[in-house]
Amino acid sequence: MTPPGPYVSVVGPGTATGETYERAREVGRLVAGRGGIVVCGGLGGVMEAAARGASEAGGTAIGILPDEDRVRANGYLTFSVATGTGQARNLAVVCSGGVVVAVGGEYGTLSEVGLALKIGRPVVSLGSWDLGEHVVAAASPEEAVGAAFGLLGV
Repeated sequence: MTPPGPYVSVVGPGTATGETYERAREVGRLVAGRGGIVVCGGLGGVMEAAARGASEAGGTAIGILPDEDRVRANGYLTFSVATGTGQARNLAVVCSGGVVVAVGGEYGTLSEVGLALKIGRPVVSLGSWDLGEHVVAAASPEEAVGAAFGLLGV
């Protein structure tokens, strides 16, 4: 059996539209195109876009949901995990990936970036929080995914 590709957590705002949505969708597509598995928070905005991109590319998208059930899960997920833990599920999202790609962002995204750094996960920022030397800044989805896979050594 072939082991699954690397897990890449994609985080960002749940209300993303326009350019942020399309960038996240492209990140999901590129991750899946390289054999990676997208992990996200399972709801809308960047989470939906990344899952959509992975799904459209024939890949896998896993959603780690804040709720006790799957009612609010986006329709592009391959698998969803209902945690019932609210915002605390952000830790599960970042722990599930070998690297985190942050696309856009609000305070929930900042919490995920902070948690990722706290547990030693590398972070790539695509139009997200600028934390200087602590994250790798990327200018495009291609650059972000390239950096993410490079940080994973694949």
